[in-house]
Amino acid sequence: MPPPINPDLRRQVIAIYKELIHLGRDYPQGFDWFRPRLHAAFMANAHLQDEEQIRKGIERAEFVRKEIEALYYLKRYRTLRKRYDADA
Repeated sequence: MPPPINPDLRRQVIAIYKELIHLGRDYPQGFDWFRPRLHAAFMANAHLQDEEQIRKGIERAEFVRKEIEALYYLKRYRTLRKRYDADA
């Protein structure tokens, strides 16, 4: 029987998953495209038992979250620039 997973790590994984689901609602290719891929990515790592590997997965998810946020900021910037800049 595998050792129990650290509850703090479990909480972190669930929290980042929920954050990514929330961010995915506005994803340019649509939530129906985003959610299955997010779910598949998390399920691919569901078998991990080593705390260090779980921490690396959390770090990667944080990186993805930051990239998605940057995508949204860039999209908003481009929209505002088109709206207010006559030359764009």
